[in-house]
Amino acid sequence: MVMKNYPPQFKADAVALYESRPGATIRQIAADLGVNPETLRNWIRVAGASRPRGHRSQVSAEPATRIEAENAALRQKIRELEEEREILRKAAKYFGRGDALVNRFQFVADHQRRHGVKRLCTLLGISRSSFYYWRSTASGRAARRDADARLAARIRVVHLDSDGTYGVPRITAGLRDEGERVNHKRVARVMRSINLAGVRLRRRHRTTTPDPAAAKAPDLLGRDFTAVEVNTRYVGDITYLPIDGGKFCYLATVIDLASRRLAGWAIADHMRTELVTDAFAAAKRTRGSLTGAIIHTDHGVQYTSRSFAETCRSAGVKQSMGAIGSSADNALAESFNAAFKRETLQGRKTWPTEREARLDAFRWLNRYNTRRRHSRLGQRSPIAYETAAATTSTTLAEAA
Repeated sequence: MVMKNYPPQFKADAVALYESRPGATIRQIAADLGVNPETLRNWIRVAGASRPRGHRSQVSAEPATRIEAENAALRQKIRELEEEREILRKAAKYFGRGDALVNRFQFVADHQRRHGVKRLCTLLGISRSSFYYWRSTASGRAARRDADARLAARIRVVHLDSDGTYGVPRITAGLRDEGERVNHKRVARVMRSINLAGVRLRRRHRTTTPDPAAAKAPDLLGRDFTAVEVNTRYVGDITYLPIDGGKFCYLATVIDLASRRLAGWAIADHMRTELVTDAFAAAKRTRGSLTGAIIHTDHGVQYTSRSFAETCRSAGVKQSMGAIGSSADNALAESFNAAFKRETLQGRKTWPTEREARLDAFRWLNRYNTRRRHSRLGQRSPIAYETAAATTSTTLAEAA
């Protein structure tokens, strides 16, 4: 509740507050004290209180000074940004010269006197310790560059002497015969740096060799690579596993068209008929019996051989073959082989050793059946699909 009568001391203090706060209005002070602005104005008039002149100009001068300081800071920031943009524009010319990190170091070295190492490293996103290490090892790098230049000259001589046909292995051997102690990896690196390469004949390794005189089986699938039930239709094929040094292993497979299960497979360092009969025998062990099933293959000599035909007849299996030279007539097996190589080699061209190739194949082929999800099977593995199908069949039979 607002007081009607104010003590003299209260009035005096209110007037003194007004005098001590030149920047505040009467209305503001009255609101702080809880009195009517006109009442406060009367107290001030009766007391003859006044404020020092010129204060308003002083108060208004303070924001002006602050704004000028802010403007000066902004102008300085703009100058810094323009300078940084100019630095980056110059640095861009260095980035097209090969190794991006080395070029950044070189730019810092060339411009450190003007802009300072710390600022340049921050702008280019590199650490100062890395730059200082790079600078401290400059003499060693220069020595290696000189040594590589001398080696490149000798490589050119050997390469030219071979009519431009020698690659890394033969050039390395030639240099060693001349007394040069050099590693083939270094020769390869230097040859890449001078865009030098030997003649390389690319060849496609064939796994299908048809026998014109062999008996042919009819095409019982007609490119229909599906099956309603497991253990009724299969496809068989051979693919190669490339090993370092131009060597190969060979993988024969037998795949169920209903579940995409790899029912049987075999690996060997040859492509004799035993390779496909071993894969067939593995499929028979998996299923227990293959009686009444169809196995579709290409016209490779292994599949048109008498031995394989007799193996199929004794197991009660009908042979089927597509057209000669048409990969589409055995597309499912071709797709399986492509997936196998893509997921085991993972961008490599070869396996280092036969043992590693066999181990990778062993793991992937078993994982393919037990864990690898297949889009056609509802993202289930072949064995999971077969298990679910068997459960459904049992349930339906019991219900009937």
